[in-house]
Amino acid sequence: MREVRSASFWRAVFAEFLGSLLYVLLGLGASLRWAPGPPGALGAALAFGLAQATLVQALGHVSGGHINPAVTVAFLLAAQLSLARALGYLLAQLLGALAGAGVLYGVTPAAVRGTLGLSALHPSVGLGQGTAVELILTMQFVLCVFASYDERRDGRLGSVALAVGFSLTLGHLFGIYYTGAGMNPARSFAPAVITRNFTNHWVYWVGPLLGGLLAGLLYDFVLAPRPRSLAERLAILKGEPAPEAEVPCEAPAEPLELKTQCL
Repeated sequence: MREVRSASFWRAVFAEFLGSLLYVLLGLGASLRWAPGPPGALGAALAFGLAQATLVQALGHVSGGHINPAVTVAFLLAAQLSLARALGYLLAQLLGALAGAGVLYGVTPAAVRGTLGLSALHPSVGLGQGTAVELILTMQFVLCVFASYDERRDGRLGSVALAVGFSLTLGHLFGIYYTGAGMNPARSFAPAVITRNFTNHWVYWVGPLLGGLLAGLLYDFVLAPRPRSLAERLAILKGEPAPEAEVPCEAPAEPLELKTQCL
């Protein structure tokens, strides 16, 4: 509760709300079709990737720039943030995404809104295939987030924000024709609520969340394990300071026996 009462906690929660609002507004807005013809996959992929990179750069030092429930759940599993903060982030992300989709709905002409960038499976893609695609896309993205945010790396190469943005763009370029490349349950949830269309919506929760959890397990326990005890992990989840490592007591030194040597 001490963490919840701090100003930094609420600044971080608000940053997640604002980041999710802008991410959904800008990303979905770039996905709308203003002219007849097939949707532009490259433009939508770049819009989502650039939005993610921009928001990580702007808000990363405030909240970590998660802007994605799959990222937050993965960090919670890896004991890199408290349970209270994770719940605050998840609520802020969903509300921010809804607000962003609502703003987009309000400023867009009715003839252009369409499905408001709703995530949908290609007619030839089955439910299992779609879930697997969402899992794989989100896993590579969250894996990149973990690696880019890892403070143990000596001399990070390049920009963290750009690395995360490129990873998201890559996922969209591959998956946009399969599933619409949700990769973010909040991003998929918002247009589904606004358009009242929840067809196969569970795919965009199960796939990304499983992908995020798998990425967290792989990075934090296999690829780059953190030497933390169970007590340290529980303290982090509770929002408490990590327990100090016990310093082993040295055995009392034996008295020195002075010896003299006759010359």
